[in-house]
Amino acid sequence: MLFVVDVGNSHTVSGMYKNGQLLGSWRLQSHQDKTADELAIRYHGLFQTHKLDPMAIKGFIVASVVPTLETSWLHFARSFLTNLKHPPVHVHADMRLDMGVKVDHPEEVGADRLVNAVAAWEQLHTPLIVIDFGTAITFDCVNAQPAYVGGTIHPGIGISLDALASRTAKLPRLDINTTPEQPIGTSTVKAIHSGMLYGFGGLIDRMVEVLGRELVPNGGPVPTIATGGMATLIKPYARHINCIDEELTLKGLALLFARNKDHV
Repeated sequence: MLFVVDVGNSHTVSGMYKNGQLLGSWRLQSHQDKTADELAIRYHGLFQTHKLDPMAIKGFIVASVVPTLETSWLHFARSFLTNLKHPPVHVHADMRLDMGVKVDHPEEVGADRLVNAVAAWEQLHTPLIVIDFGTAITFDCVNAQPAYVGGTIHPGIGISLDALASRTAKLPRLDINTTPEQPIGTSTVKAIHSGMLYGFGGLIDRMVEVLGRELVPNGGPVPTIATGGMATLIKPYARHINCIDEELTLKGLALLFARNKDHV
């Protein structure tokens, strides 16, 4: 089995593959001070709950935007996954991606952004945009070569809601899983719902149009793949989200492990 881990600022998403099939995936909070021993306690309990034998794990790969947690995860893999056939793999810009990385400072690109770009290209094989709804909302662009050519970063929906609640005297902290009755909010809560959902939907459409014109200067649609926890919530308010793949990052990690397991 292959254990894949995507460490984000807010959540860690992990999954277990067997013979190319995803057996299960889990989304847990990221705690930046977790040690390898604490990860072992946490995940071995998870494996037991799902009747997965850690001794059957033969491969491990991690993509992390939290350096301290990347170190802990690699230590965890080396110390507690004792039947690995290959050394643990971590995602970085110099590994075999099968695409170029044409940005000013490749080492600064978030590992998850590279993983998503690789997974999306594997599906579409055409210039594309990946929209990831995480702590931040990121747009990642792949051209026809293929090469990862950068993108944009925006405050995420959760961050924006927290800022409204913490930086204003009368605006409440709330959940926005309610569909607005109409765009013009007739109460404070309804106005926040509408502002977030229609507002972020408009952000998605505008950025896809702007980035798409740069990716394909002679015109034509640029396909998009959305992923992340809020993608399903925003899709009804954005014309330019073509599809949602909640497992995109896990698929990309499995691809990159296959390409790099013999070159660690």
